[in-house]
Amino acid sequence: MKKHLFLFVIILLHFLPGNAQTPAPPAPKGKSIEILHADFTDQNQNEIPGALILTGNIEAQQDSMYIYCNKAYFFPNDNYLKLFGNVHIIQNDTLQLNSNYAEYNGKEGIAFASGNVLMTSPDSSLKSEKVYYDKVNGVAYYNDHATIVNKLNTLKSKAGKYYTAEQKYEFRTQVIITNPDTEIKSEHLDYYEIPGHAYLFGPSTIKNKENFIYTENGFYDTRLDIGKLIKNSHIISDNKRIEGDDMFYDKNKSYSRAIHNVKVTDTVNNMIMTSHFAELFKDRDSIYVTDKPLVRMLTENDTTYFHAKRIIVTGPDKERVLTGYHNARLFRTPDMSGKADSLHYDQKIGLAQLIGNPVLFRGESQMTGKLIHLINNPVTEKLDSLKVLTDAFLIEKDSLGAGYNQAKGINLYGKFRDNKLYEVDLVQNAEMIYYVYDEDDELTGIDKSICSRIHLELEDNQITSATRFVNPEGELYPPAEYPESARLFPGFNWRGDEKIMRREDIFPPEENDIGEKAEIDSEKQQKEAEKPMEASDATKNFIRKTKPANVIKNGK
Repeated sequence: MKKHLFLFVIILLHFLPGNAQTPAPPAPKGKSIEILHADFTDQNQNEIPGALILTGNIEAQQDSMYIYCNKAYFFPNDNYLKLFGNVHIIQNDTLQLNSNYAEYNGKEGIAFASGNVLMTSPDSSLKSEKVYYDKVNGVAYYNDHATIVNKLNTLKSKAGKYYTAEQKYEFRTQVIITNPDTEIKSEHLDYYEIPGHAYLFGPSTIKNKENFIYTENGFYDTRLDIGKLIKNSHIISDNKRIEGDDMFYDKNKSYSRAIHNVKVTDTVNNMIMTSHFAELFKDRDSIYVTDKPLVRMLTENDTTYFHAKRIIVTGPDKERVLTGYHNARLFRTPDMSGKADSLHYDQKIGLAQLIGNPVLFRGESQMTGKLIHLINNPVTEKLDSLKVLTDAFLIEKDSLGAGYNQAKGINLYGKFRDNKLYEVDLVQNAEMIYYVYDEDDELTGIDKSICSRIHLELEDNQITSATRFVNPEGELYPPAEYPESARLFPGFNWRGDEKIMRREDIFPPEENDIGEKAEIDSEKQQKEAEKPMEASDATKNFIRKTKPANVIKNGK
């Protein structure tokens, strides 16, 4: 026994670089590995050429790295170790690597560990079957799946790296982060273990009980549940999908925000919102949109578009309330449009209100008053009726001449059938001016009358008959005998230039994008506006077939 111990000491001193009498040969690269302890040492050139076989409680060191195991092959000329059994490597008292087997290249500062590998840092642990560690660059990496636990987060991926200086994981291929509330999946994800920050690149998803998030470039704080998404991103929450170029998400506040090319799709309420800025407050059932907002309400047969400087949508599903203020506009396919200072729509009762200097266009007809109500049937979602309250004024441009058919009263009430306005009643102090033509489209007279109520019947948005009730007074004047100054009622204000002809025109000129396309569109619209108005075939046929006496009737 003494002989063996004496031999072990002599050989150990021969290989220890710190021994002045028998220094170890210098390694070409990197500081030499020092064997600090081994219970037994053997050198069998036949079994393992160039290796020193160490067994029992082995301890080695290179710079700030300490290595422990049960058995090792040490190749001093190559500055290389092969380690077996209970391998334990410590770097700077912070990174630890445990495994069944390992190899360490002291020249390059690279370690390879396999078999039940466990790598730990102060804030996380990694399990895998194979791990490589680059001591010089402070990088650990794997390519055969690993599981990392960082506080409440569990991370899994097929391949990845760990940077010791930054305390950062860089994952590749099939990355999954899970915690009690959230699951994150990506093909490329960088994760900082101390703050719990995840940076996502390429197609990635974030899921929790309340929301589903997709992005191709984003950031997510796994502890605060806050995210920022900047490429091809969207959030789905309660059947509402919000997307935009630049998005922010706060789970704890139930808040989402999107900027630039924003689109919010509400499938339950058949509503689509677009803008360049939107905020969703889930707990308050509210959506705020501005910067060129447009809200589309989809129905089976038509679509209604709403626009204003700012639009707020609140309330639970099927009971949404839309409020638009400052320069509010609406366009309903195929030929209804309106404007007002503000707009209010209640989905539950199907009521849309135009408030403040309102105007409503239907075909060639214009309606104005203090307040305009459009009422939908909430079940069928078809137009049911309309009300123009206080100072109601109906104007229809004479399609065959330069005049205007006019009817006014205190209030106006209209009814729709299959989304078409088919009758109108003007009540209290009703008055009317109507241009009468013969079958050759020649103007034969101008009818002016006054009564308590006027009932109008319409077909294809054109007045086909008018009936006057309660003490009607009227006269048919020859055109030459009726002065131009008397052909317009006091308060007449034709606002035809404000009519919205198509969905794209719902935005005021100042809100349209500036550029060549916008200029071309503007020129096109100007040319269309300058074209002379022509009567529809249905209107012409009606005029040819109708006698003046049949158009204007007096009721009982």
